[in-house]
Amino acid sequence: MAIVLKLKKGESVERGLKRMKKILDKEGLLKTLRDQRYFEKPCVKARKKSQRARIRNRSRRGRMELN
Repeated sequence: MAIVLKLKKGESVERGLKRMKKILDKEGLLKTLRDQRYFEKPCVKARKKSQRARIRNRSRRGRMELN
């Protein structure tokens, strides 16, 4: 998968890099690369997944109580 980014006329390199980072974040490419850097046992993956779900549910519950 190739990502081609052409700078628009008058666009700075910094702005182009910022745009490229936004594209990579949107596609989840950097997160995938970070996750695949080291092997993670399935039980550790499941534990992290349940922890993220727990945090997500706590924040949702907090918002519901405010309403």
